[in-house]
Amino acid sequence: MASLLGSGVFASRNQEPENLLVRAREGDECSRNALIRKFTPFVLRVTSQTSGRYVRLGSDDEASIALIAFNEAITSYQEEKGVSFLSFAETVIRRRLIDYFRKQTRSQKEIPLSAFDYESEDDTGEEGNNRMEIRQATAAYMAESEANDRRNEILYYNKLLQEYGIRFSELVEVAPKHEDARRRAIQVARQVAETPAYREYLRLKGSLPLKELERDVDVSRKTLERQRKYIIAVAIIFMEKLDHLKEYIDKE
Repeated sequence: MASLLGSGVFASRNQEPENLLVRAREGDECSRNALIRKFTPFVLRVTSQTSGRYVRLGSDDEASIALIAFNEAITSYQEEKGVSFLSFAETVIRRRLIDYFRKQTRSQKEIPLSAFDYESEDDTGEEGNNRMEIRQATAAYMAESEANDRRNEILYYNKLLQEYGIRFSELVEVAPKHEDARRRAIQVARQVAETPAYREYLRLKGSLPLKELERDVDVSRKTLERQRKYIIAVAIIFMEKLDHLKEYIDKE
């Protein structure tokens, strides 16, 4: 019976948790509630590890979801499969939390990277498969979340461009063809974004302060006018801190 909760969890003299588990599985609600109370610290520890942050009972949804998952584990645990109850419960908790993370909106960007740290001395058998499934689910969620972030960022960027009379579809056409010219245009755009007066001018008038820029940068006014749309488009990326799009600019 001691193996139900994993070796070394309790001294052999104290069999109460094991007895609670047996009685809870036989339908004793008092024993079930007592077992949940006794293992609440364990549940919160697993939840914090999976979420990558400290989780409080009563104030964080993750804690409630984890306790429900622990209760589910009591009901569905099968001793004959050779997995300790606590290992099984940990797997169920992490699965339910992963499902919860999948449903979250962009506001929850600190997606639990710590879920990848879910390690075991033995990653074989059903328990190992469960752990691998959790890792794969986390990786899939993170990839999907990043893809959604990129799509939403592009939609937002397209809306911003329209305010300046620029179409997203024409950016390739208006971009300088030569690498050196693109780099100079990006430098000008960065200066516009980082100079309060230039930034305010662009936002208020929707155009570049060509006269002032001509004095400050090593680019002719004629070139500034020809590259106007591209410079504005890149300046918007810097001004709005559009990190995914900025990755492409940084590669130049």
